[in-house]
Amino acid sequence: MSVEYTIQYTDEAVADLKALRAYDQRKVLRHIESHLVFEPLKDSKSRIKPMLQPFRSQYRLRSEYLRVYYDVSDDPRVVHVLRVLQKTTGATMENPT
Repeated sequence: MSVEYTIQYTDEAVADLKALRAYDQRKVLRHIESHLVFEPLKDSKSRIKPMLQPFRSQYRLRSEYLRVYYDVSDDPRVVHVLRVLQKTTGATMENPT
């Protein structure tokens, strides 16, 4: 069995989550727990995508119309959730408004 990664949220990610509807909060948190705790580096066509560098995050997790931007550290094994943004707003890591 794989060793789990710890999930840590930046203040911006917490604010992003709090701004979402309760239903969307639960859905995103469920996707974070199911995809990032054990295999945050696993590239998949539909969910996880490594970002082309230079970019403000290493990876992106797709959760329907929401995007979770995160970095991964292996020592210690931590996933740093940087932002949770809606795709439909045109928001990006560079322009989160």
